Amino acid sequence: MIRAALALLLIPMSALSQEGADIVVLGEVHDSAEAHARQAELVAEIVPAALVFEMLTADQVAAAEGIDLTDADALAAAFAWADSGWPDFALYSPIFAAAPEAALYGGSAPRDLVTAVATHPPGAANASPMRGYDLPPLSGADRAVLMDEQFEAHCRAMPREMMGRMVDAQRLRDWWMADAALLALEETGGPVVVIAGTGHARADFGVPAVIAHLAPGTSVWTLGQVEGAAPPGAPFDSVEAVPPVDRPNPCAAFAE
Repeated sequence: MIRAALALLLIPMSALSQEGADIVVLGEVHDSAEAHARQAELVAEIVPAALVFEMLTADQVAAAEGIDLTDADALAAAFAWADSGWPDFALYSPIFAAAPEAALYGGSAPRDLVTAVATHPPGAANASPMRGYDLPPLSGADRAVLMDEQFEAHCRAMPREMMGRMVDAQRLRDWWMADAALLALEETGGPVVVIAGTGHARADFGVPAVIAHLAPGTSVWTLGQVEGAAPPGAPFDSVEAVPPVDRPNPCAAFAE
């Protein structure tokens, strides 16, 4: 199984997708070295005009202006990466180095806005923080599916009714990355690569869906990277398996 998964890492981009996509969304398992190595490999093949990172805000990108993208230490310091909560920068630095001439764009929504969305009481009299964001319509059935996924992702430790807020926060992040990608495409001419978690890379509800809603006709190609076998009909143009990361059970803390 692991050998088969690693063999997928050798497949060139040209064998996986149609050439000429305006925006390529490369999903990841955040703490997987193999997933990041794959992203770096594909970025080197694509030679993007711009890179959009889920992990970076516009302010962090501005702080790194003029820094050589191959200088990992200088980038990490400028981004204040050690305080960001993301995995070690050593996992991400090869992606920057793979496109040293690319323009950087921050795809992270402001933390206070995400918090406001995630904590906004349903039906509250005050306006929802989501108001004003042009997101694709979401049916009640689709919303229920996403709530179930969030319920499982949160180890069933919170009431399912609260998962609607988590869905909203996820969709806000999707919008923010899509908006940054479209700005990058407008300013650089593309191609643009978006680096994000695989959940954001899904074509049915994630960043690609928001791009299709905001800018119909923009060509998008998306890669999902998953641990283990991908479910049938996974919503990506291509899905690749990476070896499972040896990590503590994230649900163990809720059981204590």
